[in-house]
Formats: sequence, C-alpha cells, structure tokens
Amino acid sequence: MVHIVVNYSLFFQICDILGTLAFAISGLRLAASKDFDWFGAYVVGLTTAIGGGTIRDLLLDITPFWMTNPFYIICSGLALLLVILFKQRWVSQEHTWFLFDAIGLGFFTVTGIERSLSVGFPFWIAIIMGTMTGAAGGILRDVLINETPLIFRKDIYATACIIGGIVFHICDAAGLGHEITAVIVCLVVIAIRMLSVRYHIQLPVLHLKINKE
Repeated sequence: MVHIVVNYSLFFQICDILGTLAFAISGLRLAASKDFDWFGAYVVGLTTAIGGGTIRDLLLDITPFWMTNPFYIICSGLALLLVILFKQRWVSQEHTWFLFDAIGLGFFTVTGIERSLSVGFPFWIAIIMGTMTGAAGGILRDVLINETPLIFRKDIYATACIIGGIVFHICDAAGLGHEITAVIVCLVVIAIRMLSVRYHIQLPVLHLKINKE
C-alpha cells in the first residue's frame, strides 16, 4: 500500500507548527518535573508533539507529516532550547504545562479535522481524527513519564476536542471559511479546557463496587 502526501494551506501548516511547539513545551515541562536529562526530555517533548498526528496519518494512509518536513523535529528542538533558557520562569510554574497543553490541544484538533477532510473523509471521521490528533500525543507523553493519561481521568480533555469538532461542522455548514472556522474552533477548545479546570468541571466517574464475601 502506497502512502500519499497531503499538502494543505499555509494557514493550517502554521497552526500545525504552533501546535507542535506548544505540545512539545508541555511535554518538556512535565519531563523536567521528573528530572529527565536533556535527551530524555526532548524525546518526551517530540513524542507529545508528533504522536497524535502520526497515529492519525497512519490511519488515514497518509505519509506522516513529520517525515515530509523536518521542521517539526527542529521545532521540538527549539522548544527544548526555550525551556532551557526560561527554566526558572517556566519549569518552576505549576500551570505552565497546562497552558501550553491547552493551546496545543486547540491547534491540533483543528489541523486533525482539516487534514482528514482534505483527503475526502466524512465529517464524523474528521472529528475522531481531530480528537486523536489532539489527545493521543498527551497519552503517549503521560505513559512515558509514568502518569495516568489525562484522557482517562475526570478531566475535560478529549471531550473538548469532540465539542470543537462539532463546532467546526456547524461553522462549515453555515458557510464560514475554513480559516475563520479554525480560529473559532481553536478558541473554543482552549476555552473549554481552561474553564473546566478553573471551575472544576469534570466528567462523572464510573464506579464499580465489588462485594467482598
């Protein structure tokens, strides 16, 4: 099976790069809190940045985006440099990773949806792929640093991506341009993620009581 390469507009490439930078910083921030060395932190940051998009592209039978453009690898290295330079300001701040994670989640939800639509998949697939692009990198990051992935906790995480996907569909049906729609969806996902944490809005927990005899 031959994988195809997809090129989409400069606007969405910029969104992709910004999402990569934000997610890489979030991964590096958490790696730093675990006292990883520079290389180990880079691996965590890179995995966070490209993990979700790689899984998405493989499922869509597209050549993974970072294999056709080395800038994504370089971008993760730039994120490492930024974290090293601003270590006292970023690493010492408890919520730094959360801010960049929310930004990356918004950008990657948009690019995941747009990439899926650009190769002809229906909207319900695009929403799934947008969610995967946004959330899967965080899952891999949390596994690497030995934490329970956010998507499996009570946090509003993947749900924010799904809502963003629905908003994308509504805006698209209303005839809004994809660039305007992308900005709206990105802001919606970031706002949902940040507000849910700020006001402790969580999904119900599935409890299972086992009777001990």
